Amino acid sequence: MAKLMYRDAIRNTIFQEMQRDERVVVLGEDVVGGMGTAGGPEAIGGIWSTSTGFYDAFGPERVIDTPISESAIMGAAGGLALAGKRPVAEIMFADFIGVCMDQLWNQIAKFRYMFGGKSVCPAVIRMPCGAGYNAAAQHSQMISQFVTGMPGIKVVMPATPEDACGLLRQAIRDDDPVVFLEHKFLYGMSGEVNEDPDFCIPFGHARLARAGEDVTVVATGMMVGYAETAADDLAQDGVGCDVLDLRTTSPLDEEAILDSVEQTGRLVIVDEAPPRCNLATDIAALVASKAFASLKAPIEMVTPPHTPVPFARELEGAYLPSPVKVAAAVRKTLEYR
Repeated sequence: MAKLMYRDAIRNTIFQEMQRDERVVVLGEDVVGGMGTAGGPEAIGGIWSTSTGFYDAFGPERVIDTPISESAIMGAAGGLALAGKRPVAEIMFADFIGVCMDQLWNQIAKFRYMFGGKSVCPAVIRMPCGAGYNAAAQHSQMISQFVTGMPGIKVVMPATPEDACGLLRQAIRDDDPVVFLEHKFLYGMSGEVNEDPDFCIPFGHARLARAGEDVTVVATGMMVGYAETAADDLAQDGVGCDVLDLRTTSPLDEEAILDSVEQTGRLVIVDEAPPRCNLATDIAALVASKAFASLKAPIEMVTPPHTPVPFARELEGAYLPSPVKVAAAVRKTLEYR
């Protein structure tokens, strides 16, 4: 085991997969380093420092700096995948998914289906996402609700450095397109990471982050840490929370959710996406239809309000879910006996 930051776990995993398989290529805006970067083009390795050293190691044919054109990046990723490569494309900010929606939704997600299963499209689309940096409404959004609803796309939302490593390696080796959502606020998070060069985490298997018998708390990405903090605080008052880190939203580990709710009878869902038609409402509908008889209290959802992400620090803090809000939702479910 090695202790790594989240961003380094991502970088190391891509680097190792590029060493292992010459079909793996990286493309995106400033993935080489960017024009005029002090200390040379490798000094940063993208604005998130997740591709440092790639260009020197693998050269311009496998590390491709692109124009500022998300539609071109997404289209190139699809074309490379059809041509036998395994592209790892970075959309610098997930907010700009709208610019490349046709390439992702109508092309990459549909290739295997449209070609009668005779073709695969092993493209990984990395999308840094989420709020917390005071980056305002156009660079802070959670877009999981859009990609989760696309048939043909697998969606990954790692919450820890180890999961970022194991899930990303699984994504790169997968023969179907994967959208890999990396919460920007997690890049500096440190944690133990399995050093096995073949360490993979299968999709569709949730992680039990905390065990408890009173309330089920379901979360993804950065929201998992908030749920864990709330669970630890509640444990001091004798309240036990089953905290489920979904890891992937498509495929979704329905069995883990339903089994936990059948045990606890109470459910809190934490989701950074806006409250309409998001993952929280999807899971609430799942539980209401398949485990309604087990519920002892109404389902609680901790989400932002239905408004763009604010710029001001105080307003952004009020907008986002938090451990305090999660704990309050848990306590609300316990009011029902």
